[in-house]
Amino acid sequence: MRKPWRTVRTRFTVLYGAMFLLSAVGLLVITNLVGLGGTRVSQSVPAPVQATTLSVAATRIARLEAELTAAYADQERRLLIGSAVGLGVMALVSVGLGRLTAGRVLRPLRTITAATRRISADNLHERLAAAGPADEVKDLADTIDELLERLESSFAAQRRFVANASHELRTPLATMRASIDVALAKPDPVPPQTTALAGRLRTELDQVDRLLEGFLLLARAQHGALSDRATLSLGRLLTAALDARAGDIAAKGLTVRSGDVHDGAWTEGNGTLLARMADNLIDNAVTHNAPGGWIRLATIADGATAGLVVETGGPVLDQEQVDRLARPFQRLGADRVGTGSGLGLSIVAAVAAAHGGSLDLRARPEGGLLATVSLPLAAAGVPA
Repeated sequence: MRKPWRTVRTRFTVLYGAMFLLSAVGLLVITNLVGLGGTRVSQSVPAPVQATTLSVAATRIARLEAELTAAYADQERRLLIGSAVGLGVMALVSVGLGRLTAGRVLRPLRTITAATRRISADNLHERLAAAGPADEVKDLADTIDELLERLESSFAAQRRFVANASHELRTPLATMRASIDVALAKPDPVPPQTTALAGRLRTELDQVDRLLEGFLLLARAQHGALSDRATLSLGRLLTAALDARAGDIAAKGLTVRSGDVHDGAWTEGNGTLLARMADNLIDNAVTHNAPGGWIRLATIADGATAGLVVETGGPVLDQEQVDRLARPFQRLGADRVGTGSGLGLSIVAAVAAAHGGSLDLRARPEGGLLATVSLPLAAAGVPA
């Protein structure tokens, strides 16, 4: 956040205030010069007087000169005091006028900034449509409108791709599966080599299908609008994901510690995406865990934040490599290469970001990984 004294308005306030203040100082200097110059006492040579009255006249003249000098000093003092007071008042007025002028000059820019901040991926159709004369501010607003138009076109193209890719790319996969099934379903005996090849092809097709699904989900989370929003319990999503992987957890002999999973962490968002986020967290914890290892699950409801925590044991990891796990196709060496698509945690990060949250990955000093998803907390409701 910018410091208040480093804003453009503050700099304009100092500039305009200094200009007003210098004008006031110049005006006061001129006034003092004119005023003080006009009050100088001009001493003329006295006319010849009689000797008898010389001493009396000299006394009277001396008294008058003293009175004039005192009056002049008093007038000069009053003028200087008045000038100092006027200068102080003008300093305050100059700052106020400078700030008012700066605010007036920057008002169109503040309007443009506020309107631009309100525009997001969900309302790119909105425009600034700034009114006013054809000046630099109007040119800036028009340029931003043109940029928003290009962004809207780009986002629309991305959404069309996400909508069409599912059908266009899944159809060839379905055709290939059907062809394999037809070849194996012939009444003639099928050679063992063909059966083995068909099994490998099905495995690869399943992998391609998972990869395609991951790509589409990642694109939807990163570039698509969130529809079908509902208030959901993160604890129930995590429990459902855990139940779906119960067989794999039992097969690897993993110990699950879910005592900190409660029903108090709620958030608002798309149920399909949030459920996939929880599934990927559990899938990552199971797939990249050692046989006989452990998994700790927790939900958080703190202030304005709701969160999921998935913690696993294992070898000590490098934090720099862990930081890259939220990117697509990033793994931690050969020991973490499995049957997954390499998009699991990147989808988690994208879904969290699409819901106004974040994914934090930390290498545990004792070994293993700590994954924390933070989302905006919502009031408890009926889950969809």
